[in-house]
Amino acid sequence: MAKVRPKPKKIRIRKALSVREQAELARSKAPASQMPPKVSKVRKKIPRLGVIRKIGEVFALIFRPLGPLVRPLRWLMPIYFVNSWRELRHVSWPNRRETWRLTVAVFIFAIVFGALVAGVDWILDQIFKKVILKQ
Repeated sequence: MAKVRPKPKKIRIRKALSVREQAELARSKAPASQMPPKVSKVRKKIPRLGVIRKIGEVFALIFRPLGPLVRPLRWLMPIYFVNSWRELRHVSWPNRRETWRLTVAVFIFAIVFGALVAGVDWILDQIFKKVILKQ
């Protein structure tokens, strides 16, 4: 009789947790006393939001009748610029310290690369003068 082989077990591989999932897991396991109180930036700006909202409502009331007149002129503002502006609003801009560090890094790279190119240029100049011009 033939021997019956047992079916091999399927190896289950767990998907790695993302950084966000790890943070949520750590946050849910930590007691509430250890968690720092979160105050959102929006809540800090609530008094100003009311004023801004009122100004926006006034502008909306003033310019609402002009809406049908503006729609046919939409072709003057290509969709590319509209999408570019939306994309710029999604960018996370660096703070002042990061900006200075990146600027210094660019200057250092430019100086080193310029010196490297100047050195190679000088070496090739000397080689061509001796080989081709035989000076």
